Amino acid sequence: MNIKKILKTILPLVLGGFLVWYSLSGISVETLGQYFKEANYSWIFLGLLFGILSHLSRAYRWKFMLAPLGYTPKFTNSVLAVLVGYLVNLALPRAGEISRATVMANYEDIPFEKGFGTIVAERIADLIMMLAIVAITLFVQFDFIYNLLTNNFNPTKISIGLAILIVGFFIFSSFVKKAKSGFLLKIKTFVTGLIEGVTSIFKMKNKWAFIFHTIFIWVMYVAMFWTTIPAIEGLQVPFGGILIGFIAGGFSIAATNGGIGLYPIAVTGALALFNIPTEPATAFGWIMWTAQTAMIVVFGGLAFLLLPIVNKNK
Repeated sequence: MNIKKILKTILPLVLGGFLVWYSLSGISVETLGQYFKEANYSWIFLGLLFGILSHLSRAYRWKFMLAPLGYTPKFTNSVLAVLVGYLVNLALPRAGEISRATVMANYEDIPFEKGFGTIVAERIADLIMMLAIVAITLFVQFDFIYNLLTNNFNPTKISIGLAILIVGFFIFSSFVKKAKSGFLLKIKTFVTGLIEGVTSIFKMKNKWAFIFHTIFIWVMYVAMFWTTIPAIEGLQVPFGGILIGFIAGGFSIAATNGGIGLYPIAVTGALALFNIPTEPATAFGWIMWTAQTAMIVVFGGLAFLLLPIVNKNK
């Protein structure tokens, strides 16, 4: 059991190390260092400001989930718990949600399972926002994405594949709906709970405030990505490229520890679709990832130190 835990911790780091090496194989360390040296840090700090605002908004939004359960935590503790969660996620993906609920259990006496449940509901709202951004990107860049797919893939095969997926989905859904036991029942229960979690957002007392903060958080995420681009002189990225690059970077963060190694690769690949040269695209990916990670490490570390000080009477 201990070996499994060790492997779960080490393997993502090993993968991240390999991806770092792979990313740097497309640009020399000296050249990358020069990009860092010549970057306009005013734009980088503006991007970090948007990132900080998103974290504060996330902490404030949390109270709308906890209020129906009868809990009104201090905003300070909510902010510190969110920052600690992000920091823990750098070492152990998805462990940040556990640490966040644990912090509130220790300092606000909110039962772990209830706190964790609200975080899961939040993540569902965040998933919906990510899917909404994907949908907006598909709408804004429909011609570009359509031409990209048709030029690289056989349209007939794509149509057949989509048809098979749709038919397969409906057949599978019918089996799940009729399930009375076994694995399919577990899926049915999970999906039902997922739907209830999503619809509960619209039943809460402050649903519009919750929805506003959810949209605001993701606007700040995109703004952080967007405003960091001018930090590299001469880097020109169309709006569609910004959205596709943001989506690629977002999925890379979910795939590895904080996107280590993979984030620059994903962003570089996305920008390459718009004929952005490899060197400035890779440099931007590394600058963007470094800025985000530094923010999380600095503020997450401070949060760890401040929690016992702010709650010295606990």
